[in-house]
Amino acid sequence: MTMATPKTLTVRLRNPDGHPKQRQMIDSTAKRLIVKAGRRGGKTVGFAHKAIKQFLDGRRQLYAAPTNEQTETFWFEVKRALAVPVQAGVFKQNEGERFIERPGTKQRIKAKTAWNANTLRGDYADDLYLDEYQLMAEDTWDEVGAPMLLDNNGNATFIFTPPSLKTSGVSKARDPRHASKMYNRATQDSTGLWDTIHFTSFDNPFISKAALETVIEDMSFDSYRREILAEDDEIEASWLVYGKFNEALCKIPRFPIPLDWLVSTGHDFGSANPAAIFLAQVKLPLPEGAPPHLRYNDFVLFREYAPGAGYSIPQHRDKFKELTAGFTVVRRIGGNATTEDEIRQGYSAHDWPITAPSITRVNAQLDRVLGLIGSNKLYIFNDLYMILSQVANCMWKLDEDNKPTNIIADEQKYHLLACLRYVGSAFVPETVQRADSNKLLVVGW
Repeated sequence: MTMATPKTLTVRLRNPDGHPKQRQMIDSTAKRLIVKAGRRGGKTVGFAHKAIKQFLDGRRQLYAAPTNEQTETFWFEVKRALAVPVQAGVFKQNEGERFIERPGTKQRIKAKTAWNANTLRGDYADDLYLDEYQLMAEDTWDEVGAPMLLDNNGNATFIFTPPSLKTSGVSKARDPRHASKMYNRATQDSTGLWDTIHFTSFDNPFISKAALETVIEDMSFDSYRREILAEDDEIEASWLVYGKFNEALCKIPRFPIPLDWLVSTGHDFGSANPAAIFLAQVKLPLPEGAPPHLRYNDFVLFREYAPGAGYSIPQHRDKFKELTAGFTVVRRIGGNATTEDEIRQGYSAHDWPITAPSITRVNAQLDRVLGLIGSNKLYIFNDLYMILSQVANCMWKLDEDNKPTNIIADEQKYHLLACLRYVGSAFVPETVQRADSNKLLVVGW
């Protein structure tokens, strides 16, 4: 008697090991999992991977998202992974209804467009995935999703990006923050029922960082915080240290800086996170491409430098000279005034003399910079995403009543803003003479 030998079939799953947050999603065993992630962060691909593994264990999978575009990403991953066993006839694929199943069993994986209770009805699952949950009506889960898991004690996964003004028009939710509120409640769970995961678009190593930075240039701070950093805390303007920065006016497209504009540089030292910024002082007439509202002696932050660890002073010096080639650098300021003089001496020995800030206290330095910002004299190129990110996220430390103190929260991580404080503290109010009188007029900073 001849017995048939089982044939080994290949299932092609992407390797998530390079994306730790994606691996964490896939490996979570919580009955309820909620993931807050930035755009193109890899969340949908990660949950396709998770659902495929669960399907191969014999479980029934249902993935739902409010638009066809989102379900198509999931469905593409499922078809790619299961192509070989489908072609071998082990599984049956229905392209029209977008599901793959094992004939004669309840084992199935399906992608479905759904945004409210009525559109989700008619299915059941062992594992339910609700993607872009912030855009779904609350009854999607309350009235249909939760009950469909009762009979088999199933699992639910919620995936969302914090809502912004861009998404408010397409949301079906009565409360646009219902997903965020669910996430916040889940973080307080002590029963083990819930697992929460948060990551940004930058945590996905498989997307182009250059492309991501290009997209960020055109984003408002609010959109950047929510859609890229996946931050959805209800921040009051008074909590932000640089909340007076007028991004509509002062975040500007890049244009060629004329070589006759004087340049000042700010430096923050440290072996792990050295940083520098480069400011150019506006002269008239304005060059082609410059915003017409720039004024004489305004400042344009045109370069940022944060290379990471592992570079020597000569290597930093070479890069600084490259970034300022052709310009006249009139001041280089940086470091703690009392404790980092030895580092400044090292730069001076290598032909890049850096002086200590004349103002030593952090808040006094900050007052000078906030003066520049408050009078709209500081402009930042919109492709400098690192310092724009720090401007958007630097907050005052809050007291027990959620009132801002005069202490910068996590001040040590804002290295580029430290550079701005150091060099910005060198600028004092200008005194100019009116053209039509002998009186003097103080004109801001």
